[in-house]
Amino acid sequence: MAVRETTGRVTRRRARTRANLLDAAFEVFAAKGFGRVSIEEVCEAAGYSRGAFYSNFDTLDELFFALYGQRADLIAEQVSAALASDGPGLDVPDAVERVTEVLLLDRDWLLVKTDFLVHAARDPEVARTLLEHRARLRRSIADRLARARGHTALPAVLGDTEGAAHAVVAAYDGVTTQLLLDRDVAHARVWLGRLLTALLTDGSARQ
Repeated sequence: MAVRETTGRVTRRRARTRANLLDAAFEVFAAKGFGRVSIEEVCEAAGYSRGAFYSNFDTLDELFFALYGQRADLIAEQVSAALASDGPGLDVPDAVERVTEVLLLDRDWLLVKTDFLVHAARDPEVARTLLEHRARLRRSIADRLARARGHTALPAVLGDTEGAAHAVVAAYDGVTTQLLLDRDVAHARVWLGRLLTALLTDGSARQ
């Protein structure tokens, strides 16, 4: 029993160390950009030694993947939760309002995400990871739209629910790119809501 308790404490401590390293790395990557950050800088920001780093990650790339995955999964969960409230039908303006209220629109995250996108554009292996995350987000949106088919009509120009999901993600990408430049989160939420409502309806729905 004592061995199990000790192991449990070690496991919890390691999980806490990993979480602290990810939090510190997020701040450092956002401030300096991936490719300009060393393992030592992440360790210093987190208050750990290199040994603590290597007990959780083999490379800085691996940490970067873990950080991206953590935030990308959070966004997918936010979207899924916000779209889960309706019954068979889908009140598009209400659903869009819920999504835009909770969706992560954080400039530091967008800086890190953009770094990851540029990194992926130059490395096919990284690109596969990024594409998997984006596909998961689109699936969560497409699945919800598919459940509403027959109750809520989508504009014909979008084609099927997969096409609509692609359009939603593209709108998010466009608005967040603008946010990197103008730094106006409140305006970004309003604009994203209007854009998604127009995309998923005939454009005349309540806003």
